[in-house]
Amino acid sequence: MSQLLANDALIVASLAWTLAQISKLLIVLLRERQLKLAYLTSAGGMPSSHSAVVVALAMRIAIDEGVSSPLFAVAFVFAGVVLYDAAGIRRAVSVQARVLNRMLEEVIELKRFNEKRLLELLGHTPFEVFIGSLLGLLVALSW
Repeated sequence: MSQLLANDALIVASLAWTLAQISKLLIVLLRERQLKLAYLTSAGGMPSSHSAVVVALAMRIAIDEGVSSPLFAVAFVFAGVVLYDAAGIRRAVSVQARVLNRMLEEVIELKRFNEKRLLELLGHTPFEVFIGSLLGLLVALSW
């Protein structure tokens, strides 16, 4: 357990995720004047916790192992895939969910259909991914 708690890469990744999730909660609190604790564990929103985690992890590995290490190469490629997915594929799913939910509302108004709404906040805008990446970078550098 002590070795796990001494793992800087794991610590900064966890810290970056925690800070991103708390930031989401605070942003929603300021915008909507409501405390929505679900944002502590939600996907999507500002900033991207996925981006923060993978950038913090890759940066910490770069600092500890060097950019020429195979471990950094794995972390760098992993981060690239996650960042692409967060801003690309998951964002497209969010847009589709929003459209389907609008269609569902129209059908429900006609009393022909009754289904749960889809979760729309799944992906990230490029700006949210950028801010999450910046947060991850800052956490890794400051540790």
